[in-house]
This record gives sequence, structure tokens and C-alpha cells, in this order.
Amino acid sequence: MTLLAKTIELIDAANSKDPNLVKDENNKEWPKELLYSIRMTDMLSRFRPDADDVAKISMRGQHVQRWTSDRKTFPMDRQGYLLWRTQLYKFHANTTADFMQQAGYDEESIERVRKAVGKRGIKVNPDTQLLEDVTDLVFIEHYMLAFAEKHAEYDEEKWLDIIRKTWQKMSESGQQFALSGNIKLPEPLVPLIQKALA
Repeated sequence: MTLLAKTIELIDAANSKDPNLVKDENNKEWPKELLYSIRMTDMLSRFRPDADDVAKISMRGQHVQRWTSDRKTFPMDRQGYLLWRTQLYKFHANTTADFMQQAGYDEESIERVRKAVGKRGIKVNPDTQLLEDVTDLVFIEHYMLAFAEKHAEYDEEKWLDIIRKTWQKMSESGQQFALSGNIKLPEPLVPLIQKALA
């Protein structure tokens, strides 16, 4: 078994324990974070088919065991949210790095994954930017519509702001890919997306 296959196996085994179950577009039930990580891998293979092991592991490990850190254990304000997010980045980065060590990866590769999954150096670190692009593409294709349905209280202005902020985090090649017909845009939100990007 390759180092990559061994690492993916460890991440998938961890994510398979997610008690939160969700259904995919074919109505098949999955542990939530396992499905998310598979969608990240799928998007990477479409967006950057020549990606290296570091990229493949970063995508798969980005949300590893996310359910173990409960948002409700942090203050329910903006400050609490940011604290939770920062703690999560470190947790995901260190957990993924541990799995790579178990599989036998070299320190340089492990450190690259730690930086990418830890969201360090977006816009300047290519590994982190690639992870950000794929995260945003997966959000647009699979999660944006459900997010919109969950937040019916958001007005159009708030939505235009969310779409623009997501867009600004992406690289130019990520933006082009999003509009190239390579991803499925959430149909009810297409007019809003077009307006936000006009």
C-alpha cells in the first residue's frame, strides 16, 4: 500500500465515525465528514487532476473529525466563532499530520499539509490557496443552496456579500473554473451569483 493510500485510509476510518448522517444526491446515507472529504477529493481531481500527494491529503483531511469540536462550547458571538475556527484549523492540521507520520511521510510533506490545512498563508502559499479554491468550489456546488435555505432571514444584500467574499478568497483559476461549466451551480441562486459578480 502506498503512503498516500495508507494516509487516506486512516483519515477515512476517522471520518467514518462521524455520528451525523447526511444523504447525497442519490439519497445514499453517509457519515457527514466522510461525504464532505470525498467531495473535496472529487473536486480536486476535476480542478487539478495533476495534484500531488500533499494536495490530495490536504483535501481529504480538511474537516477530519470536525464533529468532535462543538461550536456551542465557544461563546456564541463573532469572537467565539473566530476562536472556534482557529482552534479547528489547528486540530485538523495536527490530526492529518499525525496520520501522515503514522503512514511514514517525510517531514517536509507533513509540514506542507500542516500549513495548508491550518489555513496559513492564503493567497501566498500555493498549497493553502489550492485548498481554499477547492473548499469554495465544493461549497458552491454542494452546500450553498442548503446554507441559503437554513438562513431564510438573510436579505439579498447579505447574500451578495457572502458570494463576493467567497469569490475574493478564490484564485483567478478557481474563479474561472467555477464559471466554466465544470461545476454544477445551485440553480435557484444563479441570478444572485450573476448579480454579485457583475
